[in-house]
Amino acid sequence: MPELPEVETVRRGLAPVMEGCVIAAARINRPDLRWPFPTRMAERLTGARVEQLRRRSKYILADLSSGETLLIHLGMSGRMLISGITLGHFHHARAAPQKHDHVVLDMQQGARVTFNDTRRFGAMDLIETARAQDHWLLRDLGPEPLGNGFNEEYLVTRLKDRMTSIKMALLDQRIVAGLGNIYVCEALHRAGISPRRKAGNIAARRVASLVPIIRDVLTEAIAAGGSSLRDHRRTDGELGYFQHDFRAYGRAGQPCATPGCHGEIARIVQSGRSTFHCPQCQR
Repeated sequence: MPELPEVETVRRGLAPVMEGCVIAAARINRPDLRWPFPTRMAERLTGARVEQLRRRSKYILADLSSGETLLIHLGMSGRMLISGITLGHFHHARAAPQKHDHVVLDMQQGARVTFNDTRRFGAMDLIETARAQDHWLLRDLGPEPLGNGFNEEYLVTRLKDRMTSIKMALLDQRIVAGLGNIYVCEALHRAGISPRRKAGNIAARRVASLVPIIRDVLTEAIAAGGSSLRDHRRTDGELGYFQHDFRAYGRAGQPCATPGCHGEIARIVQSGRSTFHCPQCQR
């Protein structure tokens, strides 16, 4: 499932063709994805101007002039693709309709934004902008890891006395929003912290050290367009390439990239999810 860098990459790709632009026509090609679409969705979107395109955790939020916000969740295989407009030095002609094009937004200036989702685990909803933070998908989320609310004091306080593993604690969206399996593995490897360690037993200074490391990992991944392992594509259809810089994730059996470490990356399973780490230098 796309994590924060992949969703932020998509948001940044959509912003030039959506922010400040009117949705001239919306077409909904099926009644639902993971959940049913809201009633009269096409009618409510058509004619609305996108005032702002923002991200909260792994969700894209398009604030509309109608006073509603379009919430977009990419799910496992969802893609937001742009066609019919020049992006950079390339012109992307409007692609022929595909089987899994479930939502199509024709923008007034000529761009077409298509939500394509092969496995249909994505979702869209329309919510009142003024109360968007109360939506059931958003209301319990922790602070954004790239925002001021996520700092050393906050993380030390939240993890104090927690007896779950540090890996699972960082995946808890109530503690920090947007982190997923890939970037938690990468951050813990850089920090030299074993994913098996109980969060509450890690020294405060080591917990605090995770904050800048998490920010660095996410910032680098966003700059690389995210990680494309199976389904993630940028809005121009191209792959992200941060996967080429992985130090731990997916590298089981390969030498550890930590300078001076002669160990190799191992794979373990925690709560049904693969964890990649170096047993020698992550303590």
